[in-house]
Amino acid sequence: MDVHTTAHVESSAWVGKSLTMDEFDRLSGSLSGIPFVKLVIDRPAGVIHFLDNAKWRFHVEYVAKLLDMPRKELERSLDAVNHSVYDDPDRRFYLAILSRHTRSNGEPGTFFSLETTEADTMDAEMLRYLYGFVRQYVDPSIPLVVKPANHMQESFLREISAEEMPRVLAHELFSRARVIPLNPGMARGRLRLFRSTKEYRDTKAPLEWFDIVVMDRVPDDIPRVSGIINTAQITPLSHVNVLAHGWKIPNAIALDARERIERDGLDGHWVEYRIDPSAGDIHLQRIEVPPQLSQAELPRTHVWIDEPEAFFGNIVGLESLRASDRYQYGTKAANLGELHHLIANGSHRLTGFYQVPRPPRANLIEYLARQLETTPEGVSGAALQLLRKYVRIPRGIVLPFAFQQRFCESSWRIQQVIGKLKMALELTADDQVEPLCLQLQDLIRRTRMPASMRHSIDAAIVAHLAGAEKFVVRSSSNAEDLAGFSAAGIYESITRVSSVETILRSIQEVWASLVSPRSVRLRQQAGISLDAVYMGVIIQQEVSADLGGVLVTTNPTSAGDFRHVYINAARRSVNAVVSGDAAPLQYLYNTMEGGGRTVSLGDSTSDLDDKDKTLLGRLALVGRLLQSHFASNYTFADPIDIEWMAGEDALHILQVRPYSN
Repeated sequence: MDVHTTAHVESSAWVGKSLTMDEFDRLSGSLSGIPFVKLVIDRPAGVIHFLDNAKWRFHVEYVAKLLDMPRKELERSLDAVNHSVYDDPDRRFYLAILSRHTRSNGEPGTFFSLETTEADTMDAEMLRYLYGFVRQYVDPSIPLVVKPANHMQESFLREISAEEMPRVLAHELFSRARVIPLNPGMARGRLRLFRSTKEYRDTKAPLEWFDIVVMDRVPDDIPRVSGIINTAQITPLSHVNVLAHGWKIPNAIALDARERIERDGLDGHWVEYRIDPSAGDIHLQRIEVPPQLSQAELPRTHVWIDEPEAFFGNIVGLESLRASDRYQYGTKAANLGELHHLIANGSHRLTGFYQVPRPPRANLIEYLARQLETTPEGVSGAALQLLRKYVRIPRGIVLPFAFQQRFCESSWRIQQVIGKLKMALELTADDQVEPLCLQLQDLIRRTRMPASMRHSIDAAIVAHLAGAEKFVVRSSSNAEDLAGFSAAGIYESITRVSSVETILRSIQEVWASLVSPRSVRLRQQAGISLDAVYMGVIIQQEVSADLGGVLVTTNPTSAGDFRHVYINAARRSVNAVVSGDAAPLQYLYNTMEGGGRTVSLGDSTSDLDDKDKTLLGRLALVGRLLQSHFASNYTFADPIDIEWMAGEDALHILQVRPYSN
């Protein structure tokens, strides 16, 4: 671009003058309740432009106006323009965002944070220039801090004293955020506040479907309710939040909700609960009890479930399965088999996500090529090479649905109770369902497995898993990961299993989880018949690694964000992520331009080191490629959920399943 170009600037900006609070309010937009103003610095001219957010959706649109560049030319040249403002070390324009924050935790006053886009490659000296220039144009009585936009900028700032350039990290702002919307929506229901997990467990009044539950961290065994409010930080990827997402009920973190509810006397009363992400707060207003609604049945849904093949099938190694084998072995097992096949044989689908234009980006293959350090023509081969180099799938075998069927048919007592449970469900005799479920679970656990089945399992473990010291026994049902029914956390998976007897007991425990009172109740509410559900069982070698966690190939707090994947990590544990009992480390990684940022430290006192963050960046790209392969349609937009462990430059994939977006 010609630095001597002059252009007409519209009145929809505040140009070359100090930004007053009145002008900030006039120009600002809002994201999650935080007001912000975009700014552009024309470096050769020494002029700052504060943009009217209502007029300028993107910085580059304003830059094009400064250059007298017609919109069609901007659209044709968007990649080149982006390179000139985000990558060029000798760039003319510096782009940034100025946000206004109100201090929390009783701290007085307001402060501004200054940040670039996360794709910006500004080095330390460029950040110094940006900060110094903007400091001249905002009220000197209001603190101005730099908010590094990615891990690379964080590393640059380590070399600059905080006295010279004050800073705040993204995870520090996240931990101070009073409200974080997890699932937008509106519900009317009875508000139930629990001040501790013990109070929740000891309640004499069971939760009803129309209740709105408020507690520090809602446990993952919550029944179907109408709304959730967590009053402590929790990951969006915990089982309970995944369930809430699938149920499409409003769900938020609101740190001061308990105080507000107690102040306004809302506990036990009917309220309207609404979450609007742009408002930056939750709405709670007392209402009259709707006539007869509190006594009404939860409206049933009807989730489609494929016809299973439960009367034949053998124990097989995971590597022999394909995705289509889910009808005999369950989705979890079939997807792990498909992953084995992908790495061994490649896939023409791997780059599908990047082949679809996603406005304002018309060509994403260029971005993938840069991430893989290859040419656009070489992305397919480089993508497969990345998977083969880093991805590992733990050895394992899987028992088909037919084994569960054979086991149940081996006991007339089990068959008798199954018949009674089916009758109770058909007659909606709710008072009989739970006792029958518990009786059936007890029988499944205690009934001795037929000798022929025990021998087959032992032989398969010897053939496929000889040498393994510890095992994980996982559920793989046909009644999970369905459109409208995630079943997150309702079936058992058992870790640190070693002996033959404990493996067999664990298999029966997994089978028993299929008929737990909670799983039966949730499936009934989704219109899934007990006759239609079966359980496959995966037995895998247990992996020991430095890090574990969950990745979803979307940003769960921003549905329209196609760039980012969300990663939760815990040191040596996946369970710490999904159980909701602890808050894990949380990250956003950009799978277009690259780079990542720490969203939350959770319950940890320190962030991961640079090596581990690099490993997570590699995992993010792997996740996006797997999303393409496992896509059910040709938009390649449906996100997936991956459980993983990582260490020594290896990414162990434990589970791949759809994620309800």
